[in-house]
Amino acid sequence: MKKRMTLSLMGAGLLIAFAGAAHAAYPDRAVTVVVPYPPGGTTDILARIVSAKLTGKLGQTFVVENKPGASGMIGTQAVARAKPDGYTIMMGTIGTHGTNAAVYKNVLYDTVKDFNPVVIIASTPNVMVANKNAPYNTVAEFLEYARKHPGEVNFGSTSMGGSPHMSGELLKAQAGIDIVHVPFQGGGPMLNAVIGGQIPVAFDNLPSSAGHIQSGNLKALGVTTPQRWPSFKDVPTIAESGVPGYEVQAWFGILAPAGTPTDIVNKLNKSISDIITDDADIQKQLATMGAMHTPNTPEQFSKLITDEVQKWTEVVEKNNMEKL
Repeated sequence: MKKRMTLSLMGAGLLIAFAGAAHAAYPDRAVTVVVPYPPGGTTDILARIVSAKLTGKLGQTFVVENKPGASGMIGTQAVARAKPDGYTIMMGTIGTHGTNAAVYKNVLYDTVKDFNPVVIIASTPNVMVANKNAPYNTVAEFLEYARKHPGEVNFGSTSMGGSPHMSGELLKAQAGIDIVHVPFQGGGPMLNAVIGGQIPVAFDNLPSSAGHIQSGNLKALGVTTPQRWPSFKDVPTIAESGVPGYEVQAWFGILAPAGTPTDIVNKLNKSISDIITDDADIQKQLATMGAMHTPNTPEQFSKLITDEVQKWTEVVEKNNMEKL
């Protein structure tokens, strides 16, 4: 009996050692990075930058796969259901892992329980942008115009329930204006509509609008953070433009399905953090886009998600918003 128990313990030890060795070799084949939005938006841009750098650092291809639909819930659900082996991960957002849980009646996944947060890639303001020929150049002028034309001004966002949408809803509530939400399937289509004059204003993550603002194709009326953003210091905050206390900050981060081995999560966290902090090119890209990275742990990312769900649930309840 004693000999049999010893052999069993040895077998268990070998299995643990084998599993550890297998994880140490991660990745040994291509990794899919799901972006739950269409190409062209901030989430997609950041996923492609990071995936290209990970491919070079870890020696296996990190392939970006766009799975848009249902305000990011289609792609996010696919990752929640994926095998938790590190070979299917995603670029999540404040929308997929913050506002959706507060805004939608039937979210297709459990925001907290179905995922292992890995690392926050970047945070950024949202920005209120306008068509270059719009009859207002500041948030204050827009508010005056909107009050004179109640129910006549449309504002675009990247999806129903995402942080750009909620940025507009928060402005409506705090400024007491009546503007009409027009959702789009992602940042690219929405920005094209603003540039083309189909809608006069929109809220977007700053990185995907930055180039259009710098080229003059769009006017930046205000950023949603409490302070002006370092790389766009000339753009005032909405809070300082007549809406005190207004604040929204977007973020983007890598998540894996719940149950993904801790050593794989930690390896991805360290690899991505090293890439961003050590690579001058990627730091320059982030700064140019209006995004910022602060090193963080999976535990810190997990707490942020819990806090975001609570915050936006309170906003929905306070503003008596009907769940979608």
